[in-house]
Amino acid sequence: MLEEFKKFVMRGNVLDLAVGVIIGGAFGKIVSSMVGDILMPLIGLLLGGIDFSGLAILIGKAEVKYGVFIQNIIDFVIIAFVIFIIVQAANKMTAKPAPAPMGPTSKECTYCLSTIPIKATRCPNCTSQL
Repeated sequence: MLEEFKKFVMRGNVLDLAVGVIIGGAFGKIVSSMVGDILMPLIGLLLGGIDFSGLAILIGKAEVKYGVFIQNIIDFVIIAFVIFIIVQAANKMTAKPAPAPMGPTSKECTYCLSTIPIKATRCPNCTSQL
């Protein structure tokens, strides 16, 4: 069982996934900092000095921090957009040209009008010489 686990962990795609998750987590922190520390203060300034992180509603003794929720939505949208751009760029780099369209593979028998392979010299249905 230990040997199977070792094979599983050492497979290339598992290691690639682990690296991707670690880099993604670090990238997420960078984008969150950019949104929270740079973009949100500027957006708040444009909207009349609103600090989104401080927006909250008191319902009884519970404080609902909807400003933090708004900031997290903006984080998500920016991260998703940046990842979309990165994936699009990677797809363009690795895109293979479409294969040339193949010619026809079948034809019609001129006598019985049945469909036959293009290389056929005799119709299998009416036995006519083509």
